[in-house]
Amino acid sequence: MVGAPAAFGGPRGWKVRVVNGVGLSGAARRVADHARSFVRLELQLAASELKQKVVALAAGIALVVLAGVLLLYGIGFAFAAAATAIAKAVPMWAALLIVGGGLALFSGLLAVVGVTLLRRGAPPVPEQAIAEARLTTEALQNGHK
Repeated sequence: MVGAPAAFGGPRGWKVRVVNGVGLSGAARRVADHARSFVRLELQLAASELKQKVVALAAGIALVVLAGVLLLYGIGFAFAAAATAIAKAVPMWAALLIVGGGLALFSGLLAVVGVTLLRRGAPPVPEQAIAEARLTTEALQNGHK
């Protein structure tokens, strides 16, 4: 057997086969170097992918924010148009007052619904999971008695 010690039926010493002028230690060094290069390339690939994703996310966030700002302007113009349409029947000040009052009522309704949802969600404790954990603990304690 090539490379087997005498205890395992091989010759008295180790025989090291030299391939392409590189012994076992040289081959191990080459494998380690290739592994390091491979890991380095994988890390560079991961960094490159993350950089591309961050750039895409930043561009997407910027466009969504811009769309939100433009939407706010659009809503403002829609309310101005509604006030102008109402102004055909009543004086302009009354039309603006009607639109402003409608906005105040709608925002108040949204606030009441929002506060109700906040109270329902607060405090953010997983009550069912805690109850199940207590039941499981009690069952385990009672089962071992």
